[in-house]
Amino acid sequence: MDGSMPRHHAARVEAAIASGQAARSALVASWRRSSRLHHLDPSGHNAPLRLSDFELRQARERIAPLLAAAQGAMDRLYQAVGAAGCCVLLADGDGVPVDRRGTPADDATFQSWGLWTGALWSEEHEGTNGIGTCVVEQRPLTIDRDQHFFTRNTLLSCTAVPIYDHEAAFAGVLDVSSCRADRTDAFSSLIALAAGEAARRIEADLFRRAFAHARIVLTQGPDGQSIGLVAVDADDLVIGATRAARVGLGIAPGRELQPVPAADLLGGEPAQDHLAGGQRAVLQRALLRAGGNVSAAAKALGVSRATLHRKLKRFELKH
Repeated sequence: MDGSMPRHHAARVEAAIASGQAARSALVASWRRSSRLHHLDPSGHNAPLRLSDFELRQARERIAPLLAAAQGAMDRLYQAVGAAGCCVLLADGDGVPVDRRGTPADDATFQSWGLWTGALWSEEHEGTNGIGTCVVEQRPLTIDRDQHFFTRNTLLSCTAVPIYDHEAAFAGVLDVSSCRADRTDAFSSLIALAAGEAARRIEADLFRRAFAHARIVLTQGPDGQSIGLVAVDADDLVIGATRAARVGLGIAPGRELQPVPAADLLGGEPAQDHLAGGQRAVLQRALLRAGGNVSAAAKALGVSRATLHRKLKRFELKH
C-alpha cells in the first residue's frame, strides 16, 4: 500500500460524509457513525484490539448454545469457501469473533489482519466492517475492500449475516472474509448465498435444541421461499417461533410470544373444544382465546363459571 493510499481513502470517506450522502446511503451512514459518533480516523493504523484469553472464554460461555448449534453449519460453509482463501467467523452480539474456520496456510495472514477469535470488530472499534456494521444494522451485507472505514482494512472483503436465537432475538453474526484481491462480484454473490443458508441452518438447529420436546411445524416466510419454524407443545399451543415464522405470521419479532392455540395461529379447522377429553389443553385454549376472562371462557365451553374455576384449580392453571 503506497503512501498516497491512506490519504486518498481518508479524503474520500470525509468528502462523502460532508456531502450529506448519509441520508441516502447506508454505507456513508456507517462511515458517519464511525467518524462522528465513535471519533475514529480512517487513516488510523493500529491493529484491532483483542480480548484477553479469560475474557474470550467468558464470551464463549455466554453464547454456548449458539456455539454448539453452529458447529456443523460452520464446517460445511468452510468446506465450500475455504479453498478460495476465505475464513469463516462466528461473532457474538458485540461483534467479537468467538469461533472460526480457516486454512492453516492462510492463518498467519488472517491473524495479522485481526480476523481472529477475540478481536473487537464492532463499529465502535473498527468502524465500517462486515461484522460490526451487521451488528448495528442487523441485515445481511457485504463490505467490500474500500467500503471499509479504515484504510488498513481496504484489502478485505467481508460478507456478514445476522443470526437470531430461538426467541427471535439478535444473537450474533456469521461472517465470511477474504483478503484475496481476485475476489469477483460473482463469487461474492455465491458467498452471500452460502452464508445466508448457513445462518438459517444455525437458527433452525438452535431452535430445535431449545424446543427439543415440542412438535416443530414448518411455515412459509413472507417471500414465499424462506422457511420458518414453530414449536407446538403437547397441549397444542404454540410456544415458540423463529424470526422468519414470526414475520410470516404477522407477529412482531421483538414482541414476547405468548402461548396461543396452534389452530388459531396456523389456520386449519379449529378444534371443537369441550370438556369431555384432553381437558387441560381445552381449558388453556379457551382461556387464551378469552384473553384470560373466566366468564367468557366458561360461556365458550358451555359450563358454569364455578365449574370452570374448579377445573382450573384441579389442573393448576392460572388465569
